[in-house]
Amino acid sequence: MTNGTWGQLESAIPCITVPAWSSMMTSRDAGALGIYGFRNRADYSYDHMTTADSTHVRHPRVWDILGVVGKLSTVLAVPQTYPINPINGTMLSCFLTPNTQTTFTYPAIFKNEALRVAPAYAFDVKDFRTNDKVQLHQNLLHLRDVQFRVLKHAIQHTKWDFLMHVDIALDRIHHGFWRYHDPKHRLYDPNSPFINVIRDYYRLLDSQLGEILSLVGDDVAVMVVSDHGVKRMDGGICINEWLWREGWLNFKNPPPEGVITPFEALDVDWARTRAWGAGGYYGRIFLNVAGREPQGIIPADDFERVRDELSTAIMGITGADSEALTHRVIRPQEVYAQVNGIPPDLMVYFGELSWRAVGSLGHGAHYTLENDTGPDDANHDTQGMFILHHPHKKGRGCVSGENLLNIAPTLLEMMGVKIPEDMQGRIIP
Repeated sequence: MTNGTWGQLESAIPCITVPAWSSMMTSRDAGALGIYGFRNRADYSYDHMTTADSTHVRHPRVWDILGVVGKLSTVLAVPQTYPINPINGTMLSCFLTPNTQTTFTYPAIFKNEALRVAPAYAFDVKDFRTNDKVQLHQNLLHLRDVQFRVLKHAIQHTKWDFLMHVDIALDRIHHGFWRYHDPKHRLYDPNSPFINVIRDYYRLLDSQLGEILSLVGDDVAVMVVSDHGVKRMDGGICINEWLWREGWLNFKNPPPEGVITPFEALDVDWARTRAWGAGGYYGRIFLNVAGREPQGIIPADDFERVRDELSTAIMGITGADSEALTHRVIRPQEVYAQVNGIPPDLMVYFGELSWRAVGSLGHGAHYTLENDTGPDDANHDTQGMFILHHPHKKGRGCVSGENLLNIAPTLLEMMGVKIPEDMQGRIIP
């Protein structure tokens, strides 16, 4: 930072792991990618969802562009790289990888190297939403240890012009331990034995970055980036419960009170339903449009009026104590350069992301203070961070106004590679 350029980095819309890392590496927004989250509608039916893995990223990422001009890349644990694809260099896939029995490296022989360096290699901590914080902490430190061992090995034993590694454990430790870190969290306990877990983890990362810098030497440009920020989670807005109570969503049999039931397990009366939603760190809401959905009831020429009506109603959703919340309701066509795939009709940052979206029903209210997929202390935020240090160019210190779409063109410019004209970002000066 002392000799570089650094500051906040505006995340993708939506500001979640998938698609944010792919937006960063392609310099295309979620609309151009046609990826609006980890799971996306495959068609306009009501229940056909697909997982957005590497096969869904159809624009070239930085390492693909570098490979065309003969430059070598080593890419480790970057989201949406499983299933593995050949590159000009070395790749080890991401947290989507089911286990080490699969093909998770390119070339395939690098798998043997990785498992020799770290026999207990892990891609993720699958159950990071747990009350067993002792075990979670141990699992996250193990994840960081084995991935760092492979990273150090790859720095020294693979050929590369560009090298990239993503630490997914940092994301998980925020979700698992933010209540102990943030005094403003409603569950904060100043006497908890976990109070320094997040701070100590950042210290660990800083120490490991020091080791990396000593390995790569002084003639390498270094960039530290995050795909999104983090903030405390105050609770969840039960979006389908709210839609049901407000008459937008109907069931043939009412959801059982007091029994948390996934939306997918309920018998929706589509002939009387105008809207339904999906949970996650942001809310996704779909309208039931005639001629588009199988049993659509909203006339196509009435779509915008109904969408406006629903947007206005959402803005009035209150919190647990009937307090006013500030929501951001996003229409995809207004924020993306183009809209590919099947986006939500509305995307909602509840409470400016202090509240997540909950898709299940049976909570007895339109809100919940317990996450239906397990304990989770933090939500994502719209501002991440970046630090850029170039060995031969003086940095500008703290800057503002940078977006993660600017990372890919900046990397290509530093490496003397022509920037594709359809990239949406610009070079960070």
